[in-house]
Amino acid sequence: MTATDRALELVRAAAHAASEKLAQQIIAFDVSDQLAITDAFVLASATNERQVKAIVDEVEDRLREVGAKPIRREGHRDGRWVLIDYGEVVVHVQHEEEREFYALERLWRDCPAITLDL
Repeated sequence: MTATDRALELVRAAAHAASEKLAQQIIAFDVSDQLAITDAFVLASATNERQVKAIVDEVEDRLREVGAKPIRREGHRDGRWVLIDYGEVVVHVQHEEEREFYALERLWRDCPAITLDL
């Protein structure tokens, strides 16, 4: 099983939105073979809490433009690790310290990377 075309569209839209707000280390994984609850993860990091929030706001705005509404958003108040769940896609925006500590890309490295063309 692979990520749906719609999931790939959302991944690329989220990645481009994060890039426009100067997110760092933007990567995406097709996790559809490993998880039944979502097709893809997008990971991005920022150097401070304000930038994390700005990236999250831009991702939500951009995905809203393509007709996607988040099912759930967690961590926005603290601004250290925000998870935005769109069902098919889960976007993780982390402060660089959380990104280094939790190393999500290490956990999902066996999953295929999604080309982002940023």
